[in-house]
Amino acid sequence: MLFAIVVFPGSNCDHDVYHVAKHVLGRAARYIWHKDRDLRGADVVVLPGGFSYGDYLRTGAIARFSPVMEEVKKFAQRGGHVIGICNGFQILLEAGLLPGAMRRNDSLKYVCRDVSLKVENATTPWTRRYARGEVIKIPIGHGDGNYYLDDDGVKRLEGEGQIAFRYTDARGARGTPGANPNGSLADIAGITNARGNVIGMMPHPERLAEKVLGGEDGLRLFESIVEAIE
Repeated sequence: MLFAIVVFPGSNCDHDVYHVAKHVLGRAARYIWHKDRDLRGADVVVLPGGFSYGDYLRTGAIARFSPVMEEVKKFAQRGGHVIGICNGFQILLEAGLLPGAMRRNDSLKYVCRDVSLKVENATTPWTRRYARGEVIKIPIGHGDGNYYLDDDGVKRLEGEGQIAFRYTDARGARGTPGANPNGSLADIAGITNARGNVIGMMPHPERLAEKVLGGEDGLRLFESIVEAIE
């Protein structure tokens, strides 16, 4: 099984994902440069966090035009598994692989801390090692994580089970002051496409994938996709 980690100018979480795939999970991993037009046999494509193209114009807006994104789109349309983490989520939105858009955090400040997430759908290839309703801890680090979608779009996400994770407090309750770190509509932290093979999330599961880092809640996401494919 091969993880392909796309590297854009300004990516800075690519090595973290590579470490989890290669050294924690023991699976093959390879970097793919943004100008490449070949995913080279990838089973999973990862768009990592960072600041692609310096976040100029709008987060993810330039990266969506990178040559590799045409291949990522084709891969996803064939049912290939794609995850966008933080900046990668922003790129998926700009590329139209997931619905919605990102705005500046409500605080207009960069937020970096652990957050509580409630698992809303545990039946996707990415979440099968979690339990529905379970509350997990995952770190965030972003300034533009305020997810937005029109009312009809949110209803579709909820109706189709496309909301994977929501921001909550440690007990799983929504609406607690401070639980939603960025103002995201409906407390959305991560979504999938209708087919479930593409997921985008602002929190960083790769940053909490080893006990030495304080927990393994993020590891289960990667274990989920390995189990689903293998």
